[in-house]
Amino acid sequence: MLLINIKKIKKELIMTTWVKGKIIKILHWNNRLFSIILNAHINNFIAGQFTKLAIQDNKKKIIQRAYSYVNSPNNKNLEFYIVKINNGYLTTKLQTLKIKDEILISKNAIGNFTIKNIPSCKTLWMFATGTAIGPYLSILQTKKQLTKFENIVLVHAVRKYEDFNYIKLIQNLQNKNINKLHYVKITSREINKNTINGHIPTLIKKGIIEKYVNLEINKNSQIMLCGNPGMVKDTQKFLIDKKKLRKRFNNKEGEITTELYW
Repeated sequence: MLLINIKKIKKELIMTTWVKGKIIKILHWNNRLFSIILNAHINNFIAGQFTKLAIQDNKKKIIQRAYSYVNSPNNKNLEFYIVKINNGYLTTKLQTLKIKDEILISKNAIGNFTIKNIPSCKTLWMFATGTAIGPYLSILQTKKQLTKFENIVLVHAVRKYEDFNYIKLIQNLQNKNINKLHYVKITSREINKNTINGHIPTLIKKGIIEKYVNLEINKNSQIMLCGNPGMVKDTQKFLIDKKKLRKRFNNKEGEITTELYW
């Protein structure tokens, strides 16, 4: 779920054009995490962008949230990775959807968290927490955008190993870009031999992630941060204060691009 500017939300609420989407598949990963796949007649979107999903409650009021596309823009099956919010009306309803059920989806995509806004560099770092891996999966499946980077490092932090639900997809992508795509898995609430234990900001401060992939975060890097606002804030602060990197504003010079996901 995305955290976006209130003024933008109000503007989009007025301008939103809703179309019906039909559920074609639901993946229940565990009791918290699930993915829904649907078909709908939407306008083209750019990998990394998000849209809005909605349902109507008993009073016909539209309940909506923003979610990033997981699928490539070339894939007509629209996929969304969702975490159930405790006592959350919308996510509770979405989790109980069945094949052939209908929901509402915004016809137009939103957002600038895209590769076209990232300049060429030696290493592109993609940091995500939880379901915020979604936009990166969409970007990585759109291969033609990735030629301007020598290395790509996807860093995904979750609570427990059971929350890594797109490993097979990422491994398939690695097989296609075996010398380019590095995948770093982090767990915060359990120790696992296949992951690094901890939190992204702390692991960056200690140099553990850089050592793990044998690559350095420096001026020849571009950093994308997407996820928990605390992770984004703390990581960005360290990169600016200690690595002397700059936040990108309005696609101007800088090395750090962010999107809050909460």
